[in-house]
Amino acid sequence: MNKTLTRFAVAVLAVTAASAFTTAHAGAQPAELAAGPTAAQVKAAVAKCTKQLSSGKYAHDAGGSSTVPVCKTKDAVHWKADFDIDCDGQVTTKCNKQTDPYFQPETAWQQSNGKHLNSAALPFVVVPGISSRWSWKAAGITGGTVAAVVYKDKLVYAVVGDIGPTAIIGEGSYRLAELLGINPHPSTGGIGGSVVDFVLFPGVKASQIENQTSAQTLGAAAATKLVG
Repeated sequence: MNKTLTRFAVAVLAVTAASAFTTAHAGAQPAELAAGPTAAQVKAAVAKCTKQLSSGKYAHDAGGSSTVPVCKTKDAVHWKADFDIDCDGQVTTKCNKQTDPYFQPETAWQQSNGKHLNSAALPFVVVPGISSRWSWKAAGITGGTVAAVVYKDKLVYAVVGDIGPTAIIGEGSYRLAELLGINPHPSTGGIGGSVVDFVLFPGVKASQIENQTSAQTLGAAAATKLVG
């Protein structure tokens, strides 16, 4: 074949391919949205208590005023609270009887191999125990349910991993606090005030409760749907 014609044919193919690519991606989301929304977007999506699910409100700490409702926006269940450190589960150098005087060697849910969760390694959320105030089970939440947790400009995808007292709310694992930039020490860490958004996605469950890649992928998709 004539070399001039060959070059012309290649050029035509290149232009055609480029045009097809542009057309196919004309409505694509920006790269950062394809990987999930920003912390600010998630925070804005749950800024209002669109529908209150709990029949009452929760306190941040035992004996405190009950000011925190459990809410629902679209398919997400959420609350805004403080952050207390849960160090229960497997004994580690960070979580044990010496670092945490209230340490318990078990969690409400276990890993796929039967072992209790590792609070120092797995980012997880603690839900309040079932009561007349609210039931996580009735809301379609269970161990491994994926959550998006936001503090300031940080967004971390986690799973539901433990159950706490029935009257207080706002607790997560050592590792979750660490990733959010909150002091994770079980005795001296945590943070007060309604400053952390806990956003849970009922029906969205990690393939294995300890599979952080699964939680990240499913969480990003659910959060993208939430922010619209």
